[in-house]
Amino acid sequence: MDQVLINLLNGISSGLLLFMLSAGLTLIFSMMGVLNFAHASFYMLGAYFAYTIGTVVGFWAALVLAPLLVGAAGALFERTVLRRVHRAGHVAELLVTFGLSYVLLELVQLLWGRTSVPFGPPPALAGTAFTLVSSSAEPMRFVLGVAPEAMCQRSAEVFVACTRYPMNRVFLAFVAVAMLLALWLLLTRTRVGLVIRAALTHPEMVEALGHDVPRVFMLVFGTGCAMAGLAGVVGGITFVTEPSMSNVGPIIFAVIVIGGMGSLPGAFVGSLLVGLLQTLPLTVDKSLLHLAESLGTPLGSESLLYPLAKITLAQAAPILPYLLLVLILIFRPKGLLGTREG
Repeated sequence: MDQVLINLLNGISSGLLLFMLSAGLTLIFSMMGVLNFAHASFYMLGAYFAYTIGTVVGFWAALVLAPLLVGAAGALFERTVLRRVHRAGHVAELLVTFGLSYVLLELVQLLWGRTSVPFGPPPALAGTAFTLVSSSAEPMRFVLGVAPEAMCQRSAEVFVACTRYPMNRVFLAFVAVAMLLALWLLLTRTRVGLVIRAALTHPEMVEALGHDVPRVFMLVFGTGCAMAGLAGVVGGITFVTEPSMSNVGPIIFAVIVIGGMGSLPGAFVGSLLVGLLQTLPLTVDKSLLHLAESLGTPLGSESLLYPLAKITLAQAAPILPYLLLVLILIFRPKGLLGTREG
């Protein structure tokens, strides 16, 4: 039971990291209509920037500076490149952002190498947030920090297991929720958010009121990239900082299609669903063969489904989000909370 709970928490934290990524991409798409294929590369860039800055001024300063640098790089790209191809249509935008992803990947490998870098959490985040103590004699207990050794000692009569949950995953969840709240307040409770939303639907009117619409879009693109950079900082210390971080791109696009193109609430729901689909099945070492046997209709080896039925749910976990994506595209092309066709 404790492992199921830990996997549930891991799924939520992974889903929140996916939300940090998909929220920036959703913001850019909903405001500008641009699907940024280089979004995962800005995520990778945020981790590497934080690693380099952290060696000079420490992690906490890097947590602020790295997303700002990534956001500035994104705004510069929009101002100098993306804006020039915008009038050529979506295909040109896709091609130029796709090319940017390759350029950023090669630059990272050139500057930092092809292997991972030692970017770990600071001492304040390197410890244990809480410990789950499960015993055959008592209900599961929740202990803040590291549980005392006496509590985790087992005997011949009583089985005791202590599972520690790392502080950096709790910090990741905290940053993601804080970013969600800040983004919601920005878009719904500030004058800047009002201008941004108005520029989406009535750009001519916004420009007539004296606002520079191209500058608004540049700031939106830079903000979305900065959000990806922030995700890279917290994701880098939680997982591994390496060039293959940019391979997370396909799952991000799956998230925004599942949640609904251009919908921030949909991105949040889709991220949590995908995060849970990737982690919860890891505790289930059962296949369709076991299910068929429990129902009294075992599959014979001559059945065409026999090879697929042997695959356990844990082995199928990596493809489950894409199976959900296919079902969403078939039965609800708008996504779970979307308002436009995917």
